[in-house]
Amino acid sequence: MPMVMDLRHPLILLTGENGSGKSTLLWSIYYALREEAIDGYVCRVEGKPEIPKIFLFDAEQHNPRMHPELLNSPQMKEFVQMASHGQVMLSMFRETFPSLPEGTVLLLDEPEMALSQSNQRRVLKMMMELCDQKKFRIICATHSPVFIEDPQTYVINLDNYINRNVLPGDMGVEGSSTIQ
Repeated sequence: MPMVMDLRHPLILLTGENGSGKSTLLWSIYYALREEAIDGYVCRVEGKPEIPKIFLFDAEQHNPRMHPELLNSPQMKEFVQMASHGQVMLSMFRETFPSLPEGTVLLLDEPEMALSQSNQRRVLKMMMELCDQKKFRIICATHSPVFIEDPQTYVINLDNYINRNVLPGDMGVEGSSTIQ
């Protein structure tokens, strides 16, 4: 996926169809910032940035219930056992992420998965506050219209960068139904 894009904005949303490379790009950024090569494909052009912490959070793979090291207090650990997945995600934005050091790079893969629209708005506001108040840099892969349509967000649509080998019609998403 050769591309050059501007990643200087404090809050960047990556959007695109399934398979467009949002998660791949997040992981590539993660490895590049840690100065790790992935089969020789990650290349750093500029000098090493001063980053106190790089945190990659994949909502699909990293259920906070399975990662007690993300929880700051015994009360949080107890709360997580009784709360819904959406409530746990909100608590990550309220409690865990704000406790990370100033200047953290936070890479988020579809954090909206377990959230209602109103809670997606809350999370977007919290992401903006982390950028403003703690100088976080957040890159978020998302399908959320709530995130994407907010006029304050900087959106990169990866559909503009990919070479499609499979047409949408081949996947049954356009035209007649593929269900018989």
